[in-house]
Amino acid sequence: MRILIHGLNFAPELVGVGKYTGEMAEWLAGRGHQVRAVTAPPFNPQWQVAAGFSSWRYARDSRRTVTREKIDSSKSEPLFPQNQTGAAAAGDLTVLRCPVWVPLQPSAGKRLLHLASFALSSFLVMLRQSPWKPEVVFVVEPTLFCLPAALLTGRFSGAKTWLHIQDFEADASFELGLLKSPWLKIKVEKTEKKFMSAFGRVSTISENMRAKLARKGVAGSACRLFPNWVDTRAIFPLSTPSPLRSRLGISTGQVVALYAGTMARKQGLEIMAEAASRLAAHPKLRFVFAGEGPGRAGLEQLTRTLPNVQWIPLQPLDGLNDLLNLADIHLMPQKAGAADLVMPSKLTGMLASGRPVIATADRETQLARVVESRGIVVRPGDAKAFAEAIEQLSSSTSERLQLGKNAREYAVSTLEKEIVLSRFERDLKDFAIAG
Repeated sequence: MRILIHGLNFAPELVGVGKYTGEMAEWLAGRGHQVRAVTAPPFNPQWQVAAGFSSWRYARDSRRTVTREKIDSSKSEPLFPQNQTGAAAAGDLTVLRCPVWVPLQPSAGKRLLHLASFALSSFLVMLRQSPWKPEVVFVVEPTLFCLPAALLTGRFSGAKTWLHIQDFEADASFELGLLKSPWLKIKVEKTEKKFMSAFGRVSTISENMRAKLARKGVAGSACRLFPNWVDTRAIFPLSTPSPLRSRLGISTGQVVALYAGTMARKQGLEIMAEAASRLAAHPKLRFVFAGEGPGRAGLEQLTRTLPNVQWIPLQPLDGLNDLLNLADIHLMPQKAGAADLVMPSKLTGMLASGRPVIATADRETQLARVVESRGIVVRPGDAKAFAEAIEQLSSSTSERLQLGKNAREYAVSTLEKEIVLSRFERDLKDFAIAG
């Protein structure tokens, strides 16, 4: 099949939407499909374009995938001068990078301009893929601004169109108070409903989020569940303590409460600082924070005087399993109102590592249902309950082990990468050939 992907985030981003879109594209190419991805240079979670990439220049990256995991060659060249419409060999992945404006301090207004900049810079690039005759145009939200280009490309090329929602970005912005205008909310909801209904397929990553699609007017026959996944062969419980413990000077007798991943404002990160402060006198407990993002500076400021908090950089991909195994307890803060608008991408790795998760979420949310019996769920914003849950698990090795075992079993049975992507591939093929 010829599959055209349109999305702001892509590999080599190590976290969030870019990680999953990149892995999906490489997996599909490894299955022999011809895949093109129209995307931006990597910038997440640091909100800074990665070294070796340009925020203002178009570029083309062609990779021939010979197995599902291995890329045997890579070359970069200018985007527009090349023969962009020629058919790629089976198993090829071509990444077309488009300019994007990345603000140093991403406020609500600046973030909108950031999203719009990519939608504008990638618009003609998407239309130029029409002569390639993709069979499916697959667009990932965020961002909503990309939906018109995906729909037009599908119309001009005769391709089926599929919208995949990783994050109800507009709803989250209003729920969390980043956008406040009632008039704007009404306009955005009407526009969103119009565009979503125009896609032949609309998928999202949790059952509660799929139910939300129906409330937005998407036909039930078009809705699909396409959850995020984890490679349980790459992320697994180590039989010995993580080597990071000795490097960080953490003894085997200490209990590590770990937060690892993007640090965004929608997560309510300050609850971790307050919990660490409440538990500062706990003799065996250590908090370790590893992450980047717009919320990091504030959390660092709140924890700068706490003796039980340690900061480390995000680890490279080959060190991710060691990082996740550093934890005895994983921390998953979320603000109230966000848990069914997004599904934290970092959760899959936490569960696969075989460690319990302490999450803040309302009981009826999808996040709460996943974490229950695999950790502890407390109300968003309740720092006292959050600290008590950490203290409870830090004091009970047997409870941690049982909850961690449950988490690992769930990851293997439900979230395994091969299972999720093979099911998606079958659905993609059925969609492409359907009348």
